[in-house]
Amino acid sequence: MSKDRPQAIPLCDIQASFQRFRPEIEAAISRVLASGQVVLGPEVAAFEREVADYCGVAHAIGCSSGSDALSLALAGLGIGPGDEVIMPPFTFFATAGAVRRLGAWPVFVDIDPLTFNIDADRIEERITERTKAIMPVHLFGQCADMKPLRDIAENHGLALIEDAAQAFGADDRGQFAGGIGTAGCFSFYPTKTLGTFGDGGMVVTNDSELAARMAHLRVHGMETRYHHTSLGWNARLDAIHAAILRVKLPHVEDDIDKRREAAARYKELIAVNRLGDLLERPVERFVARHTFNQYVVKVANGRRDQLLNHFKANGIGCQVYYPRPLHLQECLADMGHREGDFPISEEMSACVLALPMFPEITAEQQARVIETAAALVRYSSRIAA
Repeated sequence: MSKDRPQAIPLCDIQASFQRFRPEIEAAISRVLASGQVVLGPEVAAFEREVADYCGVAHAIGCSSGSDALSLALAGLGIGPGDEVIMPPFTFFATAGAVRRLGAWPVFVDIDPLTFNIDADRIEERITERTKAIMPVHLFGQCADMKPLRDIAENHGLALIEDAAQAFGADDRGQFAGGIGTAGCFSFYPTKTLGTFGDGGMVVTNDSELAARMAHLRVHGMETRYHHTSLGWNARLDAIHAAILRVKLPHVEDDIDKRREAAARYKELIAVNRLGDLLERPVERFVARHTFNQYVVKVANGRRDQLLNHFKANGIGCQVYYPRPLHLQECLADMGHREGDFPISEEMSACVLALPMFPEITAEQQARVIETAAALVRYSSRIAA
C-alpha cells in the first residue's frame, strides 16, 4: 500500500468485532469443543433462554440462519401451497424466497419512502380469502409501524411474522422487535448488530405450540431418534455459534448505543459539509429505536452510482441495499410483475446507498467518508463552472 494512500474504511469491520472479544470468544469455542456437544445441546439452550429474556418473550428457537428462521415460522404456522403472505418488495430476497419455497405466494405492498418499511395504509386492499400472514420487514434496523399492522392482522385473523433479521435490539413503542407479532425472525450473520462468525438465526414467539412445532421442524421433523412425524429439514444452530453469540449478547446494548452515536455524527457531518442537497439522511420514527444495522442515505439527482464509484476509488466501503426490488427479480418473473408496479420501491432501489457503519467506527473515519463525498461535489461544481 502506498504511504500516501489512506487506509481503506470497510463497510462493516468484522475483524474489529473479533479483536474486541477475542479472549472470551476463544474461551467459549474451547468450552464447546471440550464438551463434545457441538450441535444444539446446552449451549444453544442457554443462548435461547438469554435471547428470550432480552426480547421479553416466552420462547426462542435457535436455527441455522435468518432464512431458515423465516421458513420455520411460516411452516410452523402451516403456511403452504395456495396461501398468500403480504410483504414489501424492497428487502433482501430471503423474505420472498422462504414463502415461495413452501409453495405459498408473496403479495407485495409498496413501502413508505421515508422509512423504507411497508406502508400499512396499502395493506388491506391486498388482503384476500387466501391471505394467511403479513410479514413486515424491519429494514436497516428500524421497526415497521407495528400498531396498525397488528390491528390489521387481528381484524382479519392473520398471523404477523416479523422479519427482524436486521433489527435485533430495535423497538417500536417500547416493545422489542420480534416480540410484537406472532413470531419474530432474526439473523446472526456476521454483519448484523448481533452477529456470529458464520450463519445463525433464531425465531422468537409467545406461542408455546408454535415454538414446539418449529423446534420439531428444525430437526427433520424428528419426534424420537429416527422417527419422523413431520416433513421438516435440517435447520439446527451449531453450539459454537451459540457460544460466540452468548459472549456478544451482553454487549449488544452498548453496541447499539455506539451505532446510534455514529449515526448522529453522520447527521452532523452531512449538515456541516452542506451535503443536504446530495445526501438525504435516514428518517427515525419518533416512537421507535433505530439500531442502524445499516446507515442508508438517499443520493439525489441520479448521482448514486457516481458517488458509489467515487467511494470505491477512494477505499471507502459502500453498498446498495437493494439494487433491484423483489418483484423484478428474474426468478420471480412468473408472478407477472412489471416495472412501475411498485414505484416507490423502484425509486429507492435507484437512489439508496449504505455508508460504513459498525460499532467500532471512529469519528475520523466518518469524517473522511463525508469529506470524500464533499470532494466529489466540489469537483463536479468546478467542472460545471
